[in-house]
Amino acid sequence: MIDLYTAATPNGYKASIALEELQLPYTLHVLSFDKREQKSPEFLKINPNGRIPAIVDRSEGDFAVFESGAILLYLAEKTGQLMPTDVKGRSRVIQWLMFQMGGVGPMQGQANVFYRYFPEKLQAAIDRYQHETRRLYEVLDGRLGESEFLAGDYSIADIATFPWVRTHEWAGVSVEGLEHLQRWLAEIAARPAVQRGLQAPPRPTDSDKLVKSAQSIIVK
Repeated sequence: MIDLYTAATPNGYKASIALEELQLPYTLHVLSFDKREQKSPEFLKINPNGRIPAIVDRSEGDFAVFESGAILLYLAEKTGQLMPTDVKGRSRVIQWLMFQMGGVGPMQGQANVFYRYFPEKLQAAIDRYQHETRRLYEVLDGRLGESEFLAGDYSIADIATFPWVRTHEWAGVSVEGLEHLQRWLAEIAARPAVQRGLQAPPRPTDSDKLVKSAQSIIVK
């Protein structure tokens, strides 16, 4: 059994989607950002960085894993699914996973902050992060024009990237003209396990409040 500590954010959805795709039993623990539960002493023992998601694998002696990309790698390697075992295939998955972790997530996250929440409207910062996010989308679109999924077959690279790109409108970034990216979004959104994973961290009644709280933590 796996304990999943999460919330309704793009990074949080990565873990719940992967667990659903892999059909691994898990117990859901939804943390409240308003109550700063991610900074509690109990949670900091699991993730010293005080961020979600994190998991504790009870079947492996209460082994804790934090950082969403590390969680995806751990689950894929634990099950032998969603990532090839050959050197080149594994490398392709990791390359696109790192593309999301180092590019799409941070750039779109900053676009969210400056476009939605920052107390001052700094247009230069908004333009910077929106334009860079769009550029990264164009890279994804180019790749998806060559391959159905980012690393060939459906993998943790797609699971990592999808929850971010699906919220492009919140960051003020268009996917207009990116036909391959739009096709990929629709195809992944139609997967039953993805739909279940998107419901696993239940959205609060006032979803904007949670997102705003999450982004305020990023600013801090």
